[in-house]
Amino acid sequence: MVIAADKKQYTAAEYLEFEANAEDKHEYQDGEIVLMAGGTTNHNKLTGQFYAAILSTIEAGDYDVYVSDVRLWIPDYNQYTYPNVMGVEGEAIYHPPGTTTITNPCLIAEVLSLSTQGYDRGNKFLYYRSIPEFREYLLIDQYSIFVEHYLKTADKKWILTEYEGNEAILRLETIPFEISLGDLYRRVDFT
Repeated sequence: MVIAADKKQYTAAEYLEFEANAEDKHEYQDGEIVLMAGGTTNHNKLTGQFYAAILSTIEAGDYDVYVSDVRLWIPDYNQYTYPNVMGVEGEAIYHPPGTTTITNPCLIAEVLSLSTQGYDRGNKFLYYRSIPEFREYLLIDQYSIFVEHYLKTADKKWILTEYEGNEAILRLETIPFEISLGDLYRRVDFT
């Protein structure tokens, strides 16, 4: 992630106005506007393949799935961010203005990049955990066939399951969905 050159503190309203007119996407981190890193073709394929696969299985269910262009508001940490994929059970709850920002994902998936993997595993996961509806987190590696799957239990503990290799089957709990890692990583180039 590249932080905007000036260290000026912005209000959330100033960020939203700035972002509405920006050519690139930015996160808002408690007063700072942060330019989001550019993606690789592997990052794009994994995000798209996961989104398309999950979207195709939930058409009859009470779920919605959103991809990178929908923003997430995390009020406890004064954060706006763009997760790679978010799933919502029931109706999305929007943070005004408009329908570009949601507040209630039950599932978030991030495709890891070298520049963001520490943040995705650390503070960003901490921020996500403050969302009451959030119960499932996926970290999808773009450099090897490997997925970390965190699931929140009824007693608010997070359980980690790791999936590795083409034959592994990733099964979600919050949304009725499963996929083999071979299908998820189809046409991903590790060279």
